[in-house]
Amino acid sequence: MRQELLSLPKGLAEEVSRNLVMVARLIDEDPEQAYAYARIALRLASRVAAVREAAGFAAYATQKYSEALAEFRASKRMTGSVELWPVMADCERGLGRPERALAMAGEPEVQKLDKAGQVEMRLVAAGARRDMGELDAAIVTLQSPELASNSVQPWTARLRYAYADALLAAGREDEAREWFAKTLEADKDGATDASDRLAEIDGVEFVDAAAVEEEEEADLADDLDDADDEDEDEAEVAAAERAADQAEYYDEDDEEYEPLDEADVDVTDEIVVVEDDERDKA
Repeated sequence: MRQELLSLPKGLAEEVSRNLVMVARLIDEDPEQAYAYARIALRLASRVAAVREAAGFAAYATQKYSEALAEFRASKRMTGSVELWPVMADCERGLGRPERALAMAGEPEVQKLDKAGQVEMRLVAAGARRDMGELDAAIVTLQSPELASNSVQPWTARLRYAYADALLAAGREDEAREWFAKTLEADKDGATDASDRLAEIDGVEFVDAAAVEEEEEADLADDLDDADDEDEDEAEVAAAERAADQAEYYDEDDEEYEPLDEADVDVTDEIVVVEDDERDKA
């Protein structure tokens, strides 16, 4: 990629490089945002094969298979490499054309792929068989020396998982369990959900502690809100009762109700203190 970008003016190369870095950083966690960066890079340098490839993977991640296929084809024309052949075939599957994916699996380009690419092509071909309802054929397609090997390679977990999933879909539960267990042995990074599939087969239900704690906290917050609402309701009722009592005590329609005229009150009147001797004389 660096060599390809050197063909661009320095400032442009730096701008394109920044966008490609963002594509790589976001493609797994935020594919739509990665796609947006890829489109910027594509506008800036559409004649760079690495840019077309990155745009293809960004489109593929957002399930824009027709666009992805066009970008992959453009990159292949520019480089002459067949490295993208399996993902191009998978785009055909995404477009609802599994028969084309199978045809690509039989093309001479497959023989030019490295071992990882050939395994990937086998996975795509098996997926195409399943798309066509040929489940048994999909199982046979996955049976290979790479599947039988005890050595763990980068593709091992995915290959074993696909095989286990196909077996389970065919109703061969015991065999499927065995291969999900083998997947788990090879899946050191947790790239698959083989452990969950094993638990599902065994009827084991896992409890998400974090989810339970979050639910309990939400329930507690609801209880506190309800308590606050009850306190507010009680306060409002008490205030209303006091207001009603006061209104009843000072009912203006009552014959004995005599409002005090402010004019009758002289705040300047002196308070006379009568001594006990004077009270006796009186």
